[in-house]
Amino acid sequence: MNGFASRLGEFYADNLRGFAAELFATFTFVFIGVAVTGAALNAPPGYIISGASMPDGAGYLIIALGHGIGIAAGYIVIGRISGGHMNPAVTIATILSGHTGLIRGISYILGQLAGSALAVLVVDQYVWSLSDLGVQSIEMSGGAAHGLVLQVILVFFLVFVIFATTIDKRGNPVIAPLAIGMVIFVAHVIGYTLTGGSVNPARTFGPALIHGFWEDHWVYWVGPILGGVAGAVFYVILFGTKQDRDRFGTISFKTN
Repeated sequence: MNGFASRLGEFYADNLRGFAAELFATFTFVFIGVAVTGAALNAPPGYIISGASMPDGAGYLIIALGHGIGIAAGYIVIGRISGGHMNPAVTIATILSGHTGLIRGISYILGQLAGSALAVLVVDQYVWSLSDLGVQSIEMSGGAAHGLVLQVILVFFLVFVIFATTIDKRGNPVIAPLAIGMVIFVAHVIGYTLTGGSVNPARTFGPALIHGFWEDHWVYWVGPILGGVAGAVFYVILFGTKQDRDRFGTISFKTN
């Protein structure tokens, strides 16, 4: 009985640790990204599109760089503890590939969503009190369908890079923050005016919850999840080890 209680305590402690780690890392990423966006929107010269303040060309680069630095900072601080996913699509890809247990993965996702919402709330209350700051919406001529395709493509590359640098033990984790940060930077350069730049359901969820904007929200979940799974499958099949291929699709209920 004592052994069971001890294992149960370790189980909950481990998942709580993962929850806290992902909450903190995602808070770091989203706080930096959204706060930098607020700074770019308030730094002249700017211009107005559809009644909303928009940054100039330099502002776009600042926003993209802020998100790239934010994700790199979150990974550097928390990567050794939880892997520094900061993204439900990444966590789901690692669950399906057998690298993250289902229960632990769920705790990661809950931490990511909580961290994002808390970061946006703090920015809104204490940094930049701007209407709908950080909210992401589809602004493409093809609407939600084209936004979905773009999300799939961008997250495919993101998850591929993550598997190559952090999941695959043969990779070089030292360059992971730079590589992942660069992908996020490029994703925002490409996608900011089209979808808000999001390649992360948690990044979209926080502003949506705090500001009450849910239009086309499903795109920011379905697209990244599909792209993340595709990126994981592509990497494991073509470049993974035999062990990686054998355990792909095997869902574990363990905490690691």
